[in-house]
Amino acid sequence: MRAIFERFLERLSESIDEADLRSAMADVASGFDLLAFAYLSLPPRPNGKPTLISNYPAPWTAHYLANRYQSVDPVIVRARGGGCTFQWGSDLSGAEGASGAQVFEEAAQFGICCGVTFPIIDGRGNFAAMTFAGEKPVPAFFRAAERYEEGLSYIATCFHVFVRRKLTANRMIDGVLLTPREYECLQWAARGKSDWEIGCILGITQRTAAFHLGNARRKLGVTTTRQAIARLARSDFSVH
Repeated sequence: MRAIFERFLERLSESIDEADLRSAMADVASGFDLLAFAYLSLPPRPNGKPTLISNYPAPWTAHYLANRYQSVDPVIVRARGGGCTFQWGSDLSGAEGASGAQVFEEAAQFGICCGVTFPIIDGRGNFAAMTFAGEKPVPAFFRAAERYEEGLSYIATCFHVFVRRKLTANRMIDGVLLTPREYECLQWAARGKSDWEIGCILGITQRTAAFHLGNARRKLGVTTTRQAIARLARSDFSVH
């Protein structure tokens, strides 16, 4: 377990975007024989958009978000009501009436029938939940979840922290706000990528990548990209 967790933290630290985070979580879930996972973070404002990162079938997650199922999903409703890890199956399907039963019925069509959920409420009052799901409520699935419950709880919290850090809409470095693209280019530069390589990765021209890095340097009050990277590194270490 220690090797899996250390590799997981390493990959989270290296992650740049949502795809990187999803891949890191998928690998650690597979290492515990819990193949399907879903991380859902609810926005602090009622009109905000939730963050859903999972390896569930894409048609299901798109349908889930389009119909705002997070407000009636019995699993999420229960997770918001208490901080304890819990297992669930068809017994929870009717907890929110007809709407909750509908969510369960539709999820089952995509092979999501049972699971274990870890509620997360961080120090800033943000709510999220990490769920590991299975097709059938077989004993082996729940045994694996119970055996690694403590470690999985910590993994879920770490994932939440890194999602907040990596995907936050406000890209702040020492109190300086960068645009998402400026921040993204600077993160890739921190990984040793050249302007040309950053352009290829992000699907923009080398000149555009250099432009964004130049803006980031100007905003941060430094003259070199290396100095900007150093400020980024200090800012990362100061995030709680």
